[in-house]
Amino acid sequence: MQQLNNLNFKNIKIAIIGLGYVGLPLALAFSKKFDVIGFDINIKRIQELKQNKDHTLELDAAELRQLEQLSLSHDSNDLATYNFYIVTVPTPIDDFKQPDLNPLIHSSQTIAKYLKQGDVVVYESTVYPGATEEVCVPILEKYSGLVFNQDFFVGYSPERINPGDKKKKLTNIKKITSGSTDEVAHFIDQVYLQIIEAGTYRAPSIKIAEAAKVIENTQRDVNIALMNELALIFNRLGIDTEEVLKAAETKWNFLPFRPGLVGGHCISVDPYYLTHKAQSIGLHPEIILAARRLNDRMGEYVATQLIKSMVKKQIQVVGGNILVMGLSFKENCPDIRNTKIIDLIESLKDYDLNLDIYDPWVDPHEVEKEYGLKPIQQLQNNHYDAIVLAIGHQNFIDLGYENIRNLGKTECIIYDLKHIFKLEQVDIRL
Repeated sequence: MQQLNNLNFKNIKIAIIGLGYVGLPLALAFSKKFDVIGFDINIKRIQELKQNKDHTLELDAAELRQLEQLSLSHDSNDLATYNFYIVTVPTPIDDFKQPDLNPLIHSSQTIAKYLKQGDVVVYESTVYPGATEEVCVPILEKYSGLVFNQDFFVGYSPERINPGDKKKKLTNIKKITSGSTDEVAHFIDQVYLQIIEAGTYRAPSIKIAEAAKVIENTQRDVNIALMNELALIFNRLGIDTEEVLKAAETKWNFLPFRPGLVGGHCISVDPYYLTHKAQSIGLHPEIILAARRLNDRMGEYVATQLIKSMVKKQIQVVGGNILVMGLSFKENCPDIRNTKIIDLIESLKDYDLNLDIYDPWVDPHEVEKEYGLKPIQQLQNNHYDAIVLAIGHQNFIDLGYENIRNLGKTECIIYDLKHIFKLEQVDIRL
């Protein structure tokens, strides 16, 4: 334990590994207190940030100018003089819905090359309980030649960034911290307290901190699945789901969840990390997996509902012009990773119709590279047979009902997934 005593607030040098939605704000916040380097293997990302640009839009113009306070690099050799590493790389799932830990593994291998006695490595990426100590620590030991909890130490402090949210930001969201020993747990907690105004919660162990993170989004996923199932029932009964929920909300303890397409890199991914771990110990988590299956089917359900409404209104489906407004996984955010609107689009393609996608928030080149789609840049009046309001961007709200309705022909279906407009103004709501 003597080695940790050499690390203190006077000599701490922090390296942030991964400069995405999580790592960039973290690097900026820490740079106001410590010597910080932001590292990312994506050369284009580093060049972008050095030009005071941020495609994630998490930092405003004033914050981007403050990036001069920290070093930015894609050369791992620049990590050699740092002693407090924070890993904020993605933890996605593969095509078989199994955890893809490759970014975490590669980051650990990179850090291990420069790990020194007394160094601390903190992981923020979402994982299943046990992953830090079972997967990452052996890699750190193997490639550094050092001994865990004798020569180096680890911690886990799960990220809670909410992309696109300008009110709940890094510093005003309470932070969970943990460490591999009591002493290092206290030290890690004190480091984060230098930037987290909302305070911290020190978990008793790394595994508890990992579990707490993974159930945050699993809980939301299950609750949204319940709302989606209720929507299926109420739609069949001819009852508006939103009106039902508004009535139910008059009870003080009714939870305000809403049905929808559950995408993104958290809610629709994290449950698979927990179920993977559960299955590895012989448990089959029925509720969590059932919720995932239901939520994954909602894109196809929305497409079917739209086509049925067109048929009922005697609007030609084959060759019809359909506009999908919104492609990012959530409102007021450019992030298209794992957006479930793609499921809706792919289902609509089966009907041989003309499909336009419009989203002023997303990068068209990124969309084409990721999904092979070309979003339109200009809207046409009196052109569409159906319009799907898939995301509640403020741009769409500001555009207003009349302007959006004018995009459609005289006979046009408007499907409002996000309840942007009043019930009497639209044809379908989820």
